[in-house]
Amino acid sequence: CIAHTGSISSSVKILPESPWDPIPVEVGRNFTATCHILPGSGYTSSDISWAFGNKSVPEQAYHRINETAVSVTVNISSGMNGWLKCSVRKPFSFDESIQGILLKAGYPPEKPTNLKCIAVQEGKNISPNLKCSWEQGSRNPQLETTYTLHAKVDLDQDSSYQTICKEQEYLERSCTVNLSTFPLHMDLRVWLEVKNKLGSERTLVVTWKHPLDKETLKLTYAIRYCQAGSSVWIVVPENFTRAYTESYRLQSLEPYTQYVVQMRSIEEHHDTYWSDWSPNATIRTAEAKPASAPDLWRIIHPFSDRRNVTLVWKAPVKAYGAILHYDLGISQDYEMFSRHVINADKLHSMFSFELLPSEKAVVQLTAANSAGISPKATLFIPGADHEISAMENMRLWVRDGQLQVEWSVPSSTHNGIHLSEFLVEWTTEGELQPHWQRVPRDVNSTILNGNLAKFRRYNISVYPVYKYHYHRVLHIQAGRPQTKAAYIQEGAPEKGPTVMDTKSKKNSVELTWDEIPLELQRGFITNYTIFYKTGSNMQWQSLTVGANIRSYVLTDLLSESDYVVHIMASTEAGSKNGTNFNFKTMKYGDGEVELIVVVVCLSFLFITVFMLMLCLRKRQVIKKLLWPQVPDPSDSSLAHWSPDFPVKADMPKEDVSVVEVDVFDRKSLYEEDKLPLPLKKDKYLSEEHSSGIGGSSCMSSPRHSVSDSDEGDSGQTSSSTVQYSSVMASGYKGQTPVFSRSESTQPLLEGEEHLEQSGDGQGRHSYFRRGREIQGNCSPDVNATSSLSFCPVEEEEALPALEDSQAGSYMPQQSGYRPQ
Repeated sequence: CIAHTGSISSSVKILPESPWDPIPVEVGRNFTATCHILPGSGYTSSDISWAFGNKSVPEQAYHRINETAVSVTVNISSGMNGWLKCSVRKPFSFDESIQGILLKAGYPPEKPTNLKCIAVQEGKNISPNLKCSWEQGSRNPQLETTYTLHAKVDLDQDSSYQTICKEQEYLERSCTVNLSTFPLHMDLRVWLEVKNKLGSERTLVVTWKHPLDKETLKLTYAIRYCQAGSSVWIVVPENFTRAYTESYRLQSLEPYTQYVVQMRSIEEHHDTYWSDWSPNATIRTAEAKPASAPDLWRIIHPFSDRRNVTLVWKAPVKAYGAILHYDLGISQDYEMFSRHVINADKLHSMFSFELLPSEKAVVQLTAANSAGISPKATLFIPGADHEISAMENMRLWVRDGQLQVEWSVPSSTHNGIHLSEFLVEWTTEGELQPHWQRVPRDVNSTILNGNLAKFRRYNISVYPVYKYHYHRVLHIQAGRPQTKAAYIQEGAPEKGPTVMDTKSKKNSVELTWDEIPLELQRGFITNYTIFYKTGSNMQWQSLTVGANIRSYVLTDLLSESDYVVHIMASTEAGSKNGTNFNFKTMKYGDGEVELIVVVVCLSFLFITVFMLMLCLRKRQVIKKLLWPQVPDPSDSSLAHWSPDFPVKADMPKEDVSVVEVDVFDRKSLYEEDKLPLPLKKDKYLSEEHSSGIGGSSCMSSPRHSVSDSDEGDSGQTSSSTVQYSSVMASGYKGQTPVFSRSESTQPLLEGEEHLEQSGDGQGRHSYFRRGREIQGNCSPDVNATSSLSFCPVEEEEALPALEDSQAGSYMPQQSGYRPQ
């Protein structure tokens, strides 16, 4: 930087900058510099002027970029060493601001020639110090140039020696390298590297021995070489090797690159035939500073609250040496860069960090080898909501065993964002680091340059990559990708699906199976086929479902049956069956058991309620059935018919008509039955049952008969069913007589049996005798208010035969039997 004059000292700036060191420029080349006016200075581009030293540069060399910048292009001549200055000044003003850069003209180093090395004898051994010399070209580089001498033993991969010799004098070039121990009877390769700030040159020396003595046959040689792995040979012109020599120096080679060299020979005057090409001789050139930046890429895994960013990279294409380490810088939201040094001997070149969804990051990466540091690779990661639009119309297909990718070029963007290139990425299961390759922006298809394995699925993505400047910083940003999966070759699945779970019912079952592991699919699953059967002799039944289905319900199955099922997975190349799975359908369907339980419970409840209600309504009947009333003979009404039985004061008096029935005299019984009852003919007035309100009522004795001595029932000899009837009249006027009837199936009382068996012949033919016939007329009671009238009855004295007997008697009762 030169001194400023005037009152303004910071109004302009020159690019490229070189604050202290001179800028080397190559003689014969054009050199361009740009002068920028700083904001707020008040100058415009019309106020800029250029000068070299004290000589103004013609305005024809100016190029006005905009209102604040003007560039100048000059051709460098051999003696152009000095200041290139930019100045700004208003017309008719003495205020001026000047800034300049120092230029130094020179040449790149020329290829050294005639490299010779000597090891002298020291006592009985050869000195390990190998002194080499060479010849330089006639042109003086005019720049500081360094010479590096390399020596290497071919059989020892680790033995590499080098020494750096800076120039002392232009005409003499020599340097000594120490080999530790001189390699006797071993091939030693020596090469020289020449370098200055305008470039470097490397050479390889090819040496050989004559197969024949020159007196026998004088030979000339041809040499060809190529980079290792290439099939394009570079042939050294024959006139360069016509001399009878045993060495030749290969020049203009790439640094740190393996070359393959071959030779053949022919008679000096070409009077014979060419020999065969010799076996390959392989050698690597020396290292140089990396000439290209590392290939930097990123993988983003989004989460709900953050983004996980994994940085991956490849070594520079023009590494020109073994990369020792990488220098990684990360700036989040344009804050200060955090530095990370990552050794190149790590297994994987990757680094991970986290970003918030709204955060941005700028990533910078350089690579370093023993000769220097590479150019910088940059990558911009925007916020999640500021990603550029995605690709469209991506297509994949396989041709000649290679996977080809095609896509549509997106439309150009605005606001200074321009499409730079495309990046094609492919990943597969089990690999930690993805593969990718870059494609120029004017190309919309490519072939994946990788060794893709058969039967493996690859996820292929195409990213558009954009370049733009933001805050004077170059941003390289990838847009949203389009991703598809592909196989280089498909096969049948290695394993079939396995049924994991079943939900068996009466006539159906739900089958569930997991997806086959991706590494075992060996192709895209097109469908699943379900095979099932019951019994050993039944045929398999099958049905096919889609590839995206993981569960299915089989219907129309037999209840309470054993089934066998397996599932087959299919791809375009074949199919594979899974293992058999056994299940059994249920006896009852959903809800049937519950329905049966509910019906049984309701039925039981209904029957219980019905029986309870029936018992409540028929409790008297049930009581008589379960606990029947057994009459007590001692409480029979016959005992109350005896004259000796005192009549209770509270019992109403009844007129009793006793009918004498001979159970063996059917005629007498029938005749007696034909006689009219006294109650139907006459009316009696009972004074004992007067109502006390002027009315009167009479009680007539009902008819008593034996009803259970049927004709033909000869088996009944000592007992018979006796029916007792009585009529009771209440003591109120207007009431209808009440008939009371009692039947008993009990055997005759003990006294009655004696009566039947004792005395004269008439005793066994009759149980009772009529007491007295009712005679006389009966007139109605004039005082009676009821239309019903009764006649008085006189009781007849009991028969002597009955009085003498000890038999009990029955008294008429209103309900049931009264105790005697």
